[in-house]
Amino acid sequence: MAQASACGPQGQSQTEVCATEFMKRDPRTIVLTLGRCLKLQCPACGRAPIFGRPFNVKVRCTACGVTFKREEGFFVGAIMANVLATEGVILIVYFLSLLFTNLNEQKMLTVLFVVGLTFPLAFYHHSWSLWLGVDHLIEGLPRDEKRK
Repeated sequence: MAQASACGPQGQSQTEVCATEFMKRDPRTIVLTLGRCLKLQCPACGRAPIFGRPFNVKVRCTACGVTFKREEGFFVGAIMANVLATEGVILIVYFLSLLFTNLNEQKMLTVLFVVGLTFPLAFYHHSWSLWLGVDHLIEGLPRDEKRK
């Protein structure tokens, strides 16, 4: 019983839990999950969208019942990923502008300001989706108890 709790919940056998953990780390499963996330679909089943309308994450998947909206603070990682991606894009645009254009400082700052405002809005849905996918791969998304 001690081995079962080390690999997962006590109600499951060690083989069942360890097989589930192995399947989550299988390269095909990782690519499939991340592909679903890039399409803004449920990372668990891929049959339903994560967003009901723009900038509004659904509470749960309408197809399989996994919970998308978790406790307060769960999506701080998604916000961090969005900020880091924005900073990376700003740096890439800046260095490419230095190499391939002759923009003066004022025009360069204007371009970077526009990128800094628009990219986080454009990447918002994908950062949340990828965060859900990573969480699903690491520990699995919880299912809605009412649907069982």
